[in-house]
Amino acid sequence: MSSLEWAFQGLLLLLLLAALPYAMRLERGLAALRKDRAALAEGAAGFEAATREAHLALSGLRAALETQARQSASAEALRDDLRFLLERAEPLADRLEILVRQGRNASAPPTPEASEPSPRSQAERDLLRALRMAR
Repeated sequence: MSSLEWAFQGLLLLLLLAALPYAMRLERGLAALRKDRAALAEGAAGFEAATREAHLALSGLRAALETQARQSASAEALRDDLRFLLERAEPLADRLEILVRQGRNASAPPTPEASEPSPRSQAERDLLRALRMAR
């Protein structure tokens, strides 16, 4: 062997010695991955289960939202109906109130002022007026 071959083999030996720590580190990393493969599989299974549960929850929320939308549309229709009935009922209530007042005035007994002599003082007149208003 010539000296050039010895130099190349020496250089190759140095490169192999330099690569040895990297190879050992890679071997340790692969061993750790093999050891943690079960944990990784469990994590993947847990992630899959969580994804499935989230999908079911979203389906439930979607159904609830659709139900809410239908109920909201129904409530709006009822609101419109009630507004219409209220608009029609207000004039009727006003007319009824006027008729009730007229009926009360027509059927009211004669006031005691007409049959009794007038009160002696302003205080008595105010008191009688307050009593009539309280009825």
